[in-house]
Amino acid sequence: MASMTVELRNVEGTEAAIGWAGSHTVVVDRPEGKAGGRGLGFNGAQLLALALGGCFCNDLRYTAHQMGSALGKIAVSVTVELEGEPLLTTAAAMSVSCETLDGSDPQAIFDRAKAICMVANTLKKGVPVEIRSA
Repeated sequence: MASMTVELRNVEGTEAAIGWAGSHTVVVDRPEGKAGGRGLGFNGAQLLALALGGCFCNDLRYTAHQMGSALGKIAVSVTVELEGEPLLTTAAAMSVSCETLDGSDPQAIFDRAKAICMVANTLKKGVPVEIRSA
């Protein structure tokens, strides 16, 4: 079984946080004027949508390489629906277009990426979440 850990710490002088995994970083914050937020980074819903769309973009590339094809342009748009108190994501929709460099139909690549997308499959199944004080 594989595992991965990311770390987050507050950004001194702000109420934002910086998160990292290896040498990659992301800033997390609330929108300007919301609970001390300054809009310095992504909020939770945006991060969830980016995780879904980013994972699918990567899986399109993985799949294309495995199938001996090369992709050119990829465009992904992800919308998450939010409601309730506490606020929950109740649905997510992703619109995807991609082109192969040789002009062939990318449908088989799309279908395979859809089948293996870790974030999409995890969200569909659900996952236990444990939150504990350190």
